[in-house]
Formats: sequence, C-alpha cells, structure tokens
Amino acid sequence: MYSDRKPNRLINENSPYLLQHAYNPVNWYSWSGEAFNKAKTENKPIFLSIGYS
Repeated sequence: MYSDRKPNRLINENSPYLLQHAYNPVNWYSWSGEAFNKAKTENKPIFLSIGYS
C-alpha cells in the first residue's frame, strides 16, 4: 500500500495516532522542543493537530 511512499519523521514515534500519519506528505513534528525551536527560528506559526487512536 505504501511501497512507493517515504515515511516522515513520525515513523519513529510510539503513539498509534502519530504512526497513522507517518506516511502523510506533511512534514509533521511531534510535540517537542525541536518543533518549537524550528517554528521560532523560521518565524512560523505552530499548527496543532489533536487526535486519538
């Protein structure tokens, strides 16, 4: 199903919810200092997605 698609960084997460999005074409970050530092450095807003699995 995903043989021709590359996973994003969420492929390394443990959360079933985050793993569902590991093959999305979005460059998602999990809730982390890395995500906040990148947004601050690039002067970009945080888009927060909340869900459950």
